[in-house]
Amino acid sequence: MMEHGKTTETPGEGPLTSRLLEVVVVFLKLGLTCFGGPVAHLGYYHTEFVRRRGWVTEEQFVDLVALSQFLPGPASSQVVFGVGMKRAGSIGGVVALTSFMLPSAIIMVAFAFGLARWENLGSAGWVHGLKVAAVAVVAAAVLSMWRKLCPDGTRSLVCLAAAAALLLLPGHWSQVSVILSSAVLGWVLFRHQADVAAPDGDDPKGGRRIAVACLVAFALLLIALPMLARSTGSRTLAVLDSFYRSGSLIFGGGHVLLPLLRTEVVPHGWVSDDAFLAGYGAAQAIPGPLFTFAGYLGVLIFAGPRAWLGAIGCLFAIFLPACLLVRGAIPFWHRLRSKAWAQAGMRGANAGVVGVLLAALYNPVITEGISGAADVVIAVVAFGMLLTNRISVIVIVAMCAAAGQVTG
Repeated sequence: MMEHGKTTETPGEGPLTSRLLEVVVVFLKLGLTCFGGPVAHLGYYHTEFVRRRGWVTEEQFVDLVALSQFLPGPASSQVVFGVGMKRAGSIGGVVALTSFMLPSAIIMVAFAFGLARWENLGSAGWVHGLKVAAVAVVAAAVLSMWRKLCPDGTRSLVCLAAAAALLLLPGHWSQVSVILSSAVLGWVLFRHQADVAAPDGDDPKGGRRIAVACLVAFALLLIALPMLARSTGSRTLAVLDSFYRSGSLIFGGGHVLLPLLRTEVVPHGWVSDDAFLAGYGAAQAIPGPLFTFAGYLGVLIFAGPRAWLGAIGCLFAIFLPACLLVRGAIPFWHRLRSKAWAQAGMRGANAGVVGVLLAALYNPVITEGISGAADVVIAVVAFGMLLTNRISVIVIVAMCAAAGQVTG
């Protein structure tokens, strides 16, 4: 809807209350049925919002997907926020994301309470099978991302260099440095090759003050949370800072959450490696965004009466950056994406992201998930099944859990 040359924030027709209710119903359904990870999610979205409901045009959908790939954070969840915002304004974006993540968050939190209540559950054979499943899932993700994001020798070398650097110098800031360095390399190597035309349509200008406020809030929280955590010595603030920072710096989708978030929670002793990988494996078998893994970790970190609050706090902290960034970036996205330097930098950063995940595949996924020949066989078979793309991920993960129970 255009008003005086400006794009309004709520192009949907009908009363806002009706549109919000519609958003809740539609995104709850998607949260219960969207299996297969971020790429598969985009297929569901296209069918639901472009072909079936007409909430966004083909061009608007492609533009939202491009923005989600450019920004850090959970790509598919950012598209959810953007579609919800186009349907019912900023509140529609929040309602859409909350509805979409709710089913998987409830499942992950329930799983965490099971681990916390039954101490021997963490050593069960089927839980080890979930860690083996994580090996196959991450390996398949690395291969898929390599093919898409490293299609030439130059970007493959950037990827391998990033992986080698992280294996030699592991740690959170090493990962951030590797991705930033890869972006600089991308600018140096590809700036004369990038030729990106501005997308069709008007440059949206509505709500720029709100957009700027969101971007400022994003940056202030990124700076202020670690300072407050250090100055107060508060464990709660330290945890919230870790999850907010992880949600702010993860490029490449949910699978990159594994290495970055592990460096935040495992070295501090908040969660064991075994529990971390078991939860990550379980997250592959449920619908919805992988970032709801944060709720599982929140229960384990804040074990006891505060576990529910811990889960909610960690979920809020890890998804908040995505909301702030998407709401802040949309009015400026058309102009930014037309810049060749931005696209060149993203080519290098994406290759670095694949390197981050490749390093994580070895340590901790393989080193912690594979403990014998039987595990190797299970992982290889599961990997092969994933590559066929004919069997649901939930079935493959369930089979790994059953095999782990039998062999364990």
